[in-house]
Amino acid sequence: MAGLGGFSLEATRPSADELAALAGLIAPGTPVYLSRVPTETSAEQATAAARTRAAGFEPVPHIAARRLASTAELADFLARIRGEADVRRLLVIAGDSDVAGPFPDALAVIERGGLAEAGIIGIGIAGHPEGHPKITDTMLATAMTSKLVVARDAGLRVEIVSQFSFNPERIVAWLRQLRAQGIDVPVRVGMAGPTRLPSLLRYAMRCGVKASMQGLVSGAATALVGHVGPDRILDALDAALSTAPGALGEIAPHFFSFGGLADTARYAASVARQPREGAINVI
Repeated sequence: MAGLGGFSLEATRPSADELAALAGLIAPGTPVYLSRVPTETSAEQATAAARTRAAGFEPVPHIAARRLASTAELADFLARIRGEADVRRLLVIAGDSDVAGPFPDALAVIERGGLAEAGIIGIGIAGHPEGHPKITDTMLATAMTSKLVVARDAGLRVEIVSQFSFNPERIVAWLRQLRAQGIDVPVRVGMAGPTRLPSLLRYAMRCGVKASMQGLVSGAATALVGHVGPDRILDALDAALSTAPGALGEIAPHFFSFGGLADTARYAASVARQPREGAINVI
């Protein structure tokens, strides 16, 4: 369908059984991003990373800057995930806490968190195709540029991992805008895996992607009794790549597993094809 390879998955607190179920569905070494919910401790996330590595996949934990209570907490977490799960890559985000400790944003973690010294070689930073409900587009652009510069100066490989969206046209336009601004790093394009419409609407409200909800509902007449998948987004990316190969840079799908990790993995594997020229090379 989409002609895109190198996909990644995002999971929250995956169990050993869930990860074992992936073995027959996706290739070994597939990146599994481990989101960090507010009720999850650093130790629990480190255990999830170790479990993911043991299952044969590449764990990529989230670090939510504003939820870190101290520099010692970050150092301990980095030591644990390196020692217990051989983690080499992270997704560094600000987090949605109203109270911040020593790291007010993702930039502070990249700049002062000692990531490279701890053995981290690559990071993901957040992208927002539909903007952010609390941050202006200008501020988002400035923050992204700053994070890219600081990460590169630290010797870290960088990729952008975008928030999920239901608006194919907006995603393609956002990718073109990034490339026009000279931002040439790989982008993992966030999209929800097959999920029931009511669940998607709840996640959209919670995550600040209300702008594309109308399009989701209008294109999902049967979704109340079935599942909505990101077919329209994959088709739009495929069409853009076919029309102007290389214009979107290095991209790959990043599937949020709102409808269940195994179902999302099964869907991702079913639409994956041999990578096109310009598809993302996993770092």
